[in-house]
Amino acid sequence: MRTLIAFFIALVSGLVQAGPQIQHWVAPSGAKVYFIESRGLPILDVQIDFLAGGARSPAEKSGVASLTAGLLDAGTGTLDASGVKAMDEEQISGRLVDLGARLSSGSDHDKASVNLRTLSSAEEKTGALALMHAVLSAPTFPEAVLAREKTRTIESLKEADTRPDAIVGKRFAQALYPGHPYGNVATPESVAKITRDDLVAFHKTYYTARGAVVSIIGDVSKSEAAAIAVQLTEALPAGEPVAALPPVTLPQRETLKVAHPAAQSHIHVGLPAISRTDPDYFALLVGNYTLGGGGFVSRLMKEVREKRGYAYSVYSYFAPRVLAGPFLIGLQTKREQAQDALKVVDDVLTEFIAAGPTAQELAAAKKNLIDGQALRIDSNAKLLAHLSLIGFHGLPLDYLDRFPRLVAAVTKDDVKAAFRRHVKPENLVTVIVATD
Repeated sequence: MRTLIAFFIALVSGLVQAGPQIQHWVAPSGAKVYFIESRGLPILDVQIDFLAGGARSPAEKSGVASLTAGLLDAGTGTLDASGVKAMDEEQISGRLVDLGARLSSGSDHDKASVNLRTLSSAEEKTGALALMHAVLSAPTFPEAVLAREKTRTIESLKEADTRPDAIVGKRFAQALYPGHPYGNVATPESVAKITRDDLVAFHKTYYTARGAVVSIIGDVSKSEAAAIAVQLTEALPAGEPVAALPPVTLPQRETLKVAHPAAQSHIHVGLPAISRTDPDYFALLVGNYTLGGGGFVSRLMKEVREKRGYAYSVYSYFAPRVLAGPFLIGLQTKREQAQDALKVVDDVLTEFIAAGPTAQELAAAKKNLIDGQALRIDSNAKLLAHLSLIGFHGLPLDYLDRFPRLVAAVTKDDVKAAFRRHVKPENLVTVIVATD
């Protein structure tokens, strides 16, 4: 049986086509550049990432990172060298419409990203890149727009504080990362303290050339891509190396109950588990498919929903970050059966850590992950996301080629050992919002 499974996995992995060729270099500005030439469509996609995520916001002003990223396109100063004059947000929006381009920005815990999609024809490409250059290098963060967005953000946070799904996520983050930047969450009070000077300072500190990771894919040559990377980063401050975040400390096992009138309990169980560069990543990825990441074929779904009807949906996932990102099991259930549902979750997790997946479960998980790889890279937009991932975390350039082989190589013992190292019962935190 084991021989047949190994042969099947080898056969499947051998059928997966090689990933696209990724080229990498460092621009004169110090920015790291990752490039895939793709001539199939007259489209150019560019993403620039900075170590400017929410973990960089001061605790008392959580929300600075998000507002900074969100207001990059609220107005720009004059950049004569690029042919861009000062523009407000309506003019920027109108210019994007004229060019048929899309420009967006945002942030997560670790990074802030600015994305551009444009036609690769000379006029459209030139205009769109000049606009992206201006937004990156000379944002004005207008006071009126900041005041408006702060009001919107504060109202949204207040509304979220009434919803059990939002409350459980917020309390879970704070419980997993007490005293750590990963545990800082924006509040109405922290957002209210943010000033324009805070955004200007944050941009100057973290949106730097040496800290930029430029990902480019599309209908351009390598020399054109190199020129684009220079254009987009040369006007940024060179910047100093960003200080490392403090190490993550594992919490002690505890259960937090939050009162709420909702009919259903919203439950999160987990702990800080894994960084994106951890060598156990693939063992945990494969194992989690069986535990709770595989939908209706996962053990949690079978035991909690199908056999006992405790929840409509139950799931688990690992969310790797620069430092140890969370492992999470999530579900909703009737208030009166929350403890029973949690007992089943605990039993399933304990058994899985002890015994790992069966041979059949392991083969099914590998097949799904390997077969699904082609769908995860079947468009330039999806490839751009992977290119950004590779660049931001410093993964090997042949990561997309290696993915099926590394998944296929995972053994049952690998899964068991990885879960034992990263999912320790004595560190699990449980948050229940709306409980009897």
